Amino acid sequence: MKRRPIIEPFRIKVTEPIRMTTPAERRRILEAAHYNLFSVRADDVIIDLLTDSGTGAMSAEQWAAMMRGDESYAGAKSFFRFQDAVQGLTGMPFVFPTHQGRAAERILCSVVPLQGKVVLSNGLFDTTRANVEAGGARGIDLSLADALTAHRPFGGDMDLEAFDRAMEAHRDRIAFVVMTATNNTVGGQAVSLGNLTAVSERCRKAGVMLVLDACRFAENAYRIQQDEPAYQKRPLPEIARAMFDLADAFTMSAKKDAIVNMGGILAVRDEALAENLRVDLIRTEGFPSYGGLAGRDLEALAQGLHEVLDESYLEYRFAASGYLARSLIEAGFPVVTPAAAHAVYVDAGAALPHLGPGDLPGQSLACAMYLAGGVRTCEIGELMFGEHGPARQLVRFALPRRVYTQSHVDYVGAVAFDVAEVKAKLPALRITRGRGVRLRHFVAEMAPVSPFPFE
Repeated sequence: MKRRPIIEPFRIKVTEPIRMTTPAERRRILEAAHYNLFSVRADDVIIDLLTDSGTGAMSAEQWAAMMRGDESYAGAKSFFRFQDAVQGLTGMPFVFPTHQGRAAERILCSVVPLQGKVVLSNGLFDTTRANVEAGGARGIDLSLADALTAHRPFGGDMDLEAFDRAMEAHRDRIAFVVMTATNNTVGGQAVSLGNLTAVSERCRKAGVMLVLDACRFAENAYRIQQDEPAYQKRPLPEIARAMFDLADAFTMSAKKDAIVNMGGILAVRDEALAENLRVDLIRTEGFPSYGGLAGRDLEALAQGLHEVLDESYLEYRFAASGYLARSLIEAGFPVVTPAAAHAVYVDAGAALPHLGPGDLPGQSLACAMYLAGGVRTCEIGELMFGEHGPARQLVRFALPRRVYTQSHVDYVGAVAFDVAEVKAKLPALRITRGRGVRLRHFVAEMAPVSPFPFE
C-alpha cells in the first residue's frame, strides 16, 4: 500500500488574497526598505515566513470563544476562564496576562533585582536578552557547543558541564536561570525533560529561581514524546505539565503555541514575588484580570492552549517543517536538523562561504529569497545578536500556524532553487544606520557592497 501523506488537519473557511509582485517591484521595495525585511510592507510579500509569532490562523472554536468575551474592567469572566486554562495546564498558582511575551519578560526583569548580576540560559532570545541587559544584568548562554551540527533531537539542551562551572563562578550573583523551550537561538532545537530536570535540581539546590521561556512548550513536548525514551507514548498534557512542574516561573508569548494573534502570560509560584509583579503589571499593562488584553483575547488564548496539544495538529506541524527542510536541502542549502516545528534554519554561513560574519551572509540570503520570489524570512546571526549570536549565521524560515499549504511550501522550495544557482554571487551587506542600537535587526538600515544578481 502506498504511504499516505500527512495532510493539513483542518479545512479552509476564510481566505485572504496574496498580491503577486514582480521582480522589478521587489527590487524597488527592498531598496526603499534599506534591505531590512522588517521594513517591507506585508502586502508586498508573497509568502511571509518572517516569524511564527502572532501570524497563525485561529480556529472556528477560537473565533466562537471570542464572542463570549467579557470586557469588564475588573473580575471579568473571561479572565477566570483564562486563569483556569493556564493553571490546569501548568499548575502555576499565580497567573498574569500580558499583551505579549516581551511584556512578561520586562515585568519580571523590572521586579527581580538584576543590577550587577548574571542570568544563565541555554539560549536567550533577542527580547529576553534585551530585557535582562536593560535591568543591568549580563546574559550568559550555555548552549551545547555542537547544537547546530550534531543532528540530534535535543540540541537545545543546556551544556550541564558549562552550567556547573558558571554556577560555581558566579554563585551569589545569579539573578535567575532561563530555559528556553524550544531553543530558538540554536535552530529551534528542543530541550529534553532529562536535561530540564538536571537544571531544575541544580537550581533548587542552589536556591536559584528557574524560569521557563515556554512560548513553544507544545512543540517541545511533542519532540519529547517522540524522541525521549522515558516519555514515549505518554500523553502530551502530562509531558507539558512535567515541564512546567520543574520551573519556579514561566514567561510565554502566547502568539506562538496558544495560536493567537496577541497575548502573553507571566506565572510564578512564589506569593511574595507575585504581589510585586502584580503592582508592576497594574502600573504598566493594566488591571490583573485583563493585563493589556481584551476579554475576547483571553477567551481565544484559553481555547488555543487546549487545541495546541492535539497530536494530529503537532504531527502535521512537524511534517510540514520536515517537508520544507527537505525542499531546501534538495536546493543545495545546509539545514539544521532535525527541523524544528516552528521553523527551518538554513546555515547561511556555510551556504555562502565567500562571506564572513561581518558581511551579514544571513541577511544577504534573506534579501535574495525576497528578490527572487517575494519570500520573507529572518536572519538569526550577526545582525540580530552581534557578539552574542550563535556560532553559525542562520536564516529562519518560520512557518505560521495553520496558514500555508503544501503548494505554498513547494513555491518556497522553487524560489530556493533559483537562489541556489546564484548564491556564490550574493553580495555582502553593510550597516549604514543603527549599528549600535539594541535590537538593531528591527530598525537597522543596510546597503549591499555590490548588486544582487537578479534582473
